[in-house]
This record gives sequence, C-alpha cells and structure tokens, in this order.
Amino acid sequence: MPKVVVIGGGWAGSGAAISAKKAGADVVLLERTDMLLGTGLVGGIMRNNGRYTATEEMIAMGGGELFQATDRVARHSNIDFPGHKHASLYDVALIEPTVKKVLLDLEVEVHTESRVKDVVAEGNKLLAVVTDDGRKFEGDVFVECTGTAGPQGNCTKYGNGCAMCVYRCPSYGPRVSIAAKMGVKEMMAKKADGTYGAMSGSCKLFKESLSKDIIDKLDSTGVAVIAVPEHAKEGAEILTKKACQQYALKEYVENVILLDTGHAKLMTPFFPLDNLRQIPGFENARYEDPYAGNLGNSMRYLAISPRDNHLKTEGLENVFCGGEKAGPLVGHTEAICTGTLAGANAVRLAAGKELIQIPEELAIGDAIAYVKEQMKTEEGISKKYTFSGSVYFERMKNQGLYTTDVNEIKDRVEKAGMTNVFNQKVV
Repeated sequence: MPKVVVIGGGWAGSGAAISAKKAGADVVLLERTDMLLGTGLVGGIMRNNGRYTATEEMIAMGGGELFQATDRVARHSNIDFPGHKHASLYDVALIEPTVKKVLLDLEVEVHTESRVKDVVAEGNKLLAVVTDDGRKFEGDVFVECTGTAGPQGNCTKYGNGCAMCVYRCPSYGPRVSIAAKMGVKEMMAKKADGTYGAMSGSCKLFKESLSKDIIDKLDSTGVAVIAVPEHAKEGAEILTKKACQQYALKEYVENVILLDTGHAKLMTPFFPLDNLRQIPGFENARYEDPYAGNLGNSMRYLAISPRDNHLKTEGLENVFCGGEKAGPLVGHTEAICTGTLAGANAVRLAAGKELIQIPEELAIGDAIAYVKEQMKTEEGISKKYTFSGSVYFERMKNQGLYTTDVNEIKDRVEKAGMTNVFNQKVV
C-alpha cells in the first residue's frame, strides 16, 4: 500500500487526505496548529454564485465529503447578500470537529501541532519530512497544502504587521514551504497596485458586542447590511487589498456587511475600531479573530508553486500541491477541489497509473487550467480567481459553465467521464 503524506490540514489538505485514502493509500496528515482547516476556522461561506456549480461537480465526481460536512453544520442556507446568491453559511464553531471526524472515520492518521520544518531528499525526489520535534515522516508521495501566508515578517513587509490572525504564527511557528526547501522557485502574486501579496478578506466581531437589532437580524436572516456614515468610512482602498476580489464592490464601501457564521463576519479585511464604533449599533463593537482587525489581516499568496494541471509540482518527482499553493485561487471550495485532485493523483503516481486531469468542460477543470496559464503573465499573477466572483466567475458565465441545475451538472460530469472518479480505489 503506498504511503501519502499530506502537509497542511486546511481545506485543501483535508480534501487531499480524504481522496488519497479513498484511492487506497495509507495517509498521514500533518497540521502545524492545534486545529484543522486554517482559514476555514474564520470563513463560513459556501455555495455562493459559481461555487454552487463547483460544489455539485465535485459531489458528482465522488469528492463531496467536505461539502456535505459544511451542509450539515450550516446556520443559514440559500441566502443572498450584495453580489452573491444562494449562499450557505456554516457554523465556524462546529466545522472543525465535524471535519476531523470525517478524517478519523476514514482512518486517516492525523497529527496536529506537527509543524514540518525540513525535508529529506535525493535530488528532486522527496523521501521524508521532519517536524519541529524531530519526528521523521517518510512517504512515497507528498501533497503540499501549507498555504501561502506567513511568516510574521511577510505580514510586516507586505501588509500592516502581524495581526495575530487565525494562522497563529507566534504560537505554532511560521509556515515552511516544502517546495522551496526542495529548491523550487515559487511565485508571489500581486495586488492591483503592483505590490506583493493580498490581504485576507474578512474579520470577526463578537456578535454579542453588537446591538440587539443587528443580532436579531443576523440570527433570523444570516445577513445584516448597515449603511456607513460618511465620517466613518475608511474608503475603497481597503477593498483593493483583499484576496477576495469578488467582494470589492461599492456596496462593501458604502455599508458594513455582516454574515452570521456563529460570530459576526465583517466583510472587509480590517476596519479601524474608532470608525466602526461611530456606526449606529456598533458602539460597543469588539474584534475577535483576527485579534488586530482594527488595523490589519494576514498577507497571502506569497509562495505559489509552479504546477501542471494534474497539480503535480513542477521540478519535483513526487510532490503535488493544493489550495493556495496551486495558484491565486481564492476560497474554501477552490481549496477543496484542488486538494481532492492532488490527493487522488498522488496515489495514482505511486501506483504507476495515469494521472487525472479534470476536463475543461467542467468548471473545476477549466479553472485549474485557466489559472495555470494566467500565472505565467504579469497581468494574470496580479489577479485573484474564484468561482464566486471577479474575473473567473465572469468567465464561468461566458463559457456557459455556471448553473444551479443539479441534474444538468450530473449530466456534464457523466459526459466528461468523471462520475464517481474520486470514489474509485486505485490500489
């Protein structure tokens, strides 16, 4: 039985571990912090816009476990908010143990507080990874899902300093790039102004610190939109720094937009607290996560691996990548999709089988291929891509790939020869 080691337990790493296990491998998942999911611990938005299409494609392809997990702990389903339709909001307090149970039930070997700091290699072949406490994890194939944020110095250099965000570098140590350790030259995405990186797109408020009217609105509908007085506006320049450019709309400048994910998810990278407290209903507002939501957020997309459309890292013999490592694809859905493909192909490589490339007739396959090409250009690397908005959602619509008709999606997957492909044992 081949052994697959997945480094990083976010959405992509969890997806990779599940698909590799179902394909027949012995799977070890190493996570730097004390919990899985990374930004998924403060995220919460699923199925909005084209993410609905991608979600149902992946379910039809047999890779639906994580999407079904978010559905099980959804606080609100089929809601609309500015620029977005038919979204579901999962409970950020319940999602991590729910996902961990999925992994453990599949008998994935999960190690938290296991930051990988070094590699053991022969040429371009990775033999093992080494954790902070000196443990060595050998494998036949590796999937890198370490993300592209951190260490703290990058947040200072390219952002507003360490915000002690959900990545928690001061507590658990900074991210280490496996591909870079192996000598791969990684890429850095840019913001619209040409500077490097992109800031995480939202932060959290204690719901209890808001007015009763706002709390009641969030609890009943999942969304609260509150106009920002002129004297309290920070300005549109905050939104241009976001990784999540699908929310860089004027509605997000003119209003405070909150989503109920258990906490109050504030749809801007940060908002000066003095300004926020000038808005009616926010007089006692307090940030939770990130803890410095007054002035900053995590900086991301600073360590993207070159890869092919099988998600194999270019220049390395036995390493795949998923999530942000695979390109400036933004979002939980996007991470699950790339991680699932990477995990499945890792087992196929170990077994000497033909690797899967998701056909471009499907939104997921088109996005993976399109982003790969865009990363090669100066203009393309300065943009962010997501099924839910901005550049790629427009492409989805233009290509006729966006639909919420589940039967139509199943038919497309079947015609592409991909039905249940991620439920098939390879070894």
